[in-house]
Amino acid sequence: MSRTRFARHGDLQIAYEVRGPRLTRRLPLLLIQGLALDHAGWGPAAGPLQRLFRLVLVDNRGSGRSPASGPFSVTDMADDALAVLDHAGIGAAHVLGASLGGMIAQDLAMRYPGRVGRLVLACTTPGWPFAYPMPLPSVRLIAGSGGLAPREALRRHVENALSAATVADRPELAQQIIDSQPPVWERHPGAWQAQAAAGGRYTSSVRQRCIRARTLVLHGTADRVVNPRNARLLAARIPHADLVTFPSLGHLFFWEDPGAFAAAVTSFLGGADLKPGRQIARRYSSMISLTGRRGLDGTGRP
Repeated sequence: MSRTRFARHGDLQIAYEVRGPRLTRRLPLLLIQGLALDHAGWGPAAGPLQRLFRLVLVDNRGSGRSPASGPFSVTDMADDALAVLDHAGIGAAHVLGASLGGMIAQDLAMRYPGRVGRLVLACTTPGWPFAYPMPLPSVRLIAGSGGLAPREALRRHVENALSAATVADRPELAQQIIDSQPPVWERHPGAWQAQAAAGGRYTSSVRQRCIRARTLVLHGTADRVVNPRNARLLAARIPHADLVTFPSLGHLFFWEDPGAFAAAVTSFLGGADLKPGRQIARRYSSMISLTGRRGLDGTGRP
């Protein structure tokens, strides 16, 4: 069992865990989760990654065992992640960020290029003013969450983060995700809203073109939280970026098909080039679409 460690950033103590092989020539892999999810939010996808990489799993401020204090920004959260690397004695690491964590990972790569090996951005957005907006049903769900009991609001958000097909065919998966997380509204009142506000204010202007790290963009084509067209925008804006889509999977596609997700990440971080039309992870259930810089349907359309 890995123990929880704490890195100080200003007045905050940022919790993290280190897992995986101690003796490896590979760079460590820093994992940064999204809105309201702590380090357990990677679910079963962490297992295959842990067998190959030394994982550094962060609890963002306001999640898990990391407290939050007042309003904050994505840049503040990226500096939290940098403090974790410093505390762990890691000079450079590959970085994997999902959703809000993908925005944090972008900011880290843009401002501290020497600390980032390769970059994996999952189910995320390039930020305003260029990003496609959140789908309207998700906006309405967020707006109406205040009138719901906390547990009911959580269930609705988790189900919305899965594809409609997954919710219908595997209703138990939503409960598994809920059970993996402590009740954030009890431990960190207001933190969910502060994280959401930080993501809503995130703007990158044209800075993604300055990212030097080789980058892999991952997205489920049935994402109902972050418009899947944002994946193509990111891949087009970041030099040396590849785009891999997961047909019919939702925002939390790494829960829906953790094997295919882990296969795409390990193939990329292992140095294999992802070329359009090449299929990887044949033994997993998802038929991964390797689209390079083309559109999400492989035709060149967004």
